Amino acid sequence: MATVMIDAGHGGYDNGASFDGRAEKNDTLNLALAVGNILENNGVDVLYTRTTDIYQSPTEKANIANRSDAAYFISIHRNSSTEPETYSGVQTLVYADAGIPALFAKNINAELEKVGFTNLGTEVRPNLAVLRRTNMPAALLEVGFINTEKDNRIFDLKFPEVAQAIANGILETIHGANLESNEVDRYSVELGTFMHHSNAEGLAKNVQKDGYQCYVEPVSQCFRVCAGTYQDMESAKKAQKMLFERGYEARIIEQ
Repeated sequence: MATVMIDAGHGGYDNGASFDGRAEKNDTLNLALAVGNILENNGVDVLYTRTTDIYQSPTEKANIANRSDAAYFISIHRNSSTEPETYSGVQTLVYADAGIPALFAKNINAELEKVGFTNLGTEVRPNLAVLRRTNMPAALLEVGFINTEKDNRIFDLKFPEVAQAIANGILETIHGANLESNEVDRYSVELGTFMHHSNAEGLAKNVQKDGYQCYVEPVSQCFRVCAGTYQDMESAKKAQKMLFERGYEARIIEQ
């Protein structure tokens, strides 16, 4: 079965969100290890960006994943609001609301809703390094608000169920995508996602001037710029490398 890289958000001197003596970096590490243990018991190979309280920048976390043989990347976080007791619920962030990341978001959010969290849905966040710079399908989970009593109560009192819910969502997505059975047999190189079509079109024209096939496709309420379509991962990686050397932020996506 495919390998999953699990990232415990923040770490070291970066506490993440904090409230009433509680630090996000501790909650995320505990949950990441628990989810990983469940996945391993279900035959999934699991890697971690960290297993101890160390600092890694978001870019470093993405690079760790890219240097591995991981097929999927999951970053675990906790949300926070300016004022305590303002918001409640779980949310999953993705680079674009399409493909396997969208399935991760839908499946994990639904499983966590069964545990008792409010399902706040999926949010597109293309500027986050762990979503933008990873070369594999990636999602960032916000597992409740750290400054909301209801969410902390669910997190603490139902911790095994929360870990199981996240693992269930990941397993559902892996089985649904079935990458290892070659259901996904086309790849493209994504160069950016924009809210406005004119911005996407401008980038596509620049790429075309550099001699590359490029097209714009609608994704949810955004527009994604892609360079070429490839039948195998090796060809996609070669194209990604060339585009990166030309100064483009390039990442491989499954079509």
